[in-house]
Amino acid sequence: MHKLQNFLDNINAYIWGSAEVQPWFTIVLLVGTGVYLTIRLKLIQFVQFKHAFDIVRGKFDDPDDEGDVTHFQALSTALSATIGIGNIAGVATAIHWGGPGALFWIWVTGLFGMATKYAEITLSHKYRIIHKDGSASGGPMYTILRGLGSKFKWLAILFAIFLIIGSFNTPNMIQSNTVASAVDRDFGIPPFATGVVFALLVAAVIVGGIKRLARVTSKLVPFMTVLYVIAALYILVVNADGIPAALKAIFEGAFTPAGKIGGFFGSAWVMTLVWGVKRGLFSNEAGQGSAPIAHAAAKTKEPVREGILGMMGPFLDTLTICTMTGLVILTTGVWQEKYENRISGANLAEVVFYQGTPEGVDLFNLKEQSVYSGSLDVQNGIIQNDVWLFREMGDIGDPRVMSIKGMDGNTTPYTGMIALDEDGMINMDSQDGDLALGGTMLLTGANLTAQAFSHGLPGNWGNYFVTFAVILFAFSTAIAWSYYGDRGVEFLIGRKGIMPYRILFSIAIFVGANLTINMAWTLGDIALGFMVIPNLISILLLTPLLVRMTNEYIKNHKNDT
Repeated sequence: MHKLQNFLDNINAYIWGSAEVQPWFTIVLLVGTGVYLTIRLKLIQFVQFKHAFDIVRGKFDDPDDEGDVTHFQALSTALSATIGIGNIAGVATAIHWGGPGALFWIWVTGLFGMATKYAEITLSHKYRIIHKDGSASGGPMYTILRGLGSKFKWLAILFAIFLIIGSFNTPNMIQSNTVASAVDRDFGIPPFATGVVFALLVAAVIVGGIKRLARVTSKLVPFMTVLYVIAALYILVVNADGIPAALKAIFEGAFTPAGKIGGFFGSAWVMTLVWGVKRGLFSNEAGQGSAPIAHAAAKTKEPVREGILGMMGPFLDTLTICTMTGLVILTTGVWQEKYENRISGANLAEVVFYQGTPEGVDLFNLKEQSVYSGSLDVQNGIIQNDVWLFREMGDIGDPRVMSIKGMDGNTTPYTGMIALDEDGMINMDSQDGDLALGGTMLLTGANLTAQAFSHGLPGNWGNYFVTFAVILFAFSTAIAWSYYGDRGVEFLIGRKGIMPYRILFSIAIFVGANLTINMAWTLGDIALGFMVIPNLISILLLTPLLVRMTNEYIKNHKNDT
């Protein structure tokens, strides 16, 4: 597991960058395209903002137009794939690894991403295909093939392949992994059981197709979004005196390394940029090419109108909800503290055992430290050897080893020997039964956000609220992305491949619940990076056409815009 993680980290570094590998290609392509489109389209995300609201409230809906769903349902379907884990766990992960300044680059990605989202949705709607039964299919693969011609068919096929691969990583493995982690933390239910239940629930819905999906998400997404926003606003009002300091940390950290604070190791400013842009893309998917697939099904004769509507995605998702999550984490101060946590399953592979004690050890430079590769003697849950434990960004305090008994996640203190491999990690293959590890540790992902809400809301139910939100967000994201993958399969091999794909999609949800958190997110980042490149190439090549379409629409609809 450790070697596989290192291999994936190396691939991820060349796609997005790392402290050693400069991230200029993907970062510049993504942010640079947004800036370029903002200029070419004359600040469309600002000028047409009011018009977007009019479209959302149904002012221009015409039931006689071709397509499958209304404007609002198309936006809800797209938002169901974006408003979710990225807002809860993605922001927390960015702050954990990149510091407060990462939130600034999430904003940049969202602001310029509005122009990118407009462009990809407009082009997708223009080049969509209406089938004999009246249903619609669209997306970057159709934009590339029909907009750029058959000589670019290879690029369309490439995007469809990346889309299918990405659908197995970003929307289901990360979603189920985050749900499993949250449920394990709050209720002690092991990831295996959560993965089974979550996979079955998603499978029960996705066989209904886009129309059932639209009906579900048009009700589910607004409900859970409003509930989440209300809770976040309450915390921010209560902690209003901490907002100025949080904003100062964000803007200072965006351009100046903040040092070794809390879970932030950012010795290089570039890592703040990388984590902000990566998590910004994960949140709003602008430039990724996924949302245009949902918007292509909208009932309208005006591609530009649908594109303007699509700009609301990054605004609501990234500039609004991600900002609230980030400020809640920063104003409550939980990102710098250790809390009681429990990990089990594949996540145990993230724990490294070192000899001695962590006192005086530079936790950000462990190359000189000796790992412990012998056997651990554990008595009644307490490790008897002279070792200390490290996970992600810090040491684990008061570690306790437990044995999981049964599917309900109940534990008892473990007594026995535990074999470690040469890298100082638990040799999972040699264990008899399932283990869990408890202790105080720095949090990341949904667990960090859950702690922030638990700290900020009255009573002791804030973490349960976030877990509930995680489950709803993950569920809606998974079923929305199953439709995206459907369209990729249909483009490549026709409708005969859709049902087998849905079965594999459901199986992948179970697999994702049992991966390590780091591996799930790394796979997702790699998949997103591969999707971005062919999609943005097509947008850039079709920008002159996009500008003409935009100018013509604005000219013909002066009274509306």
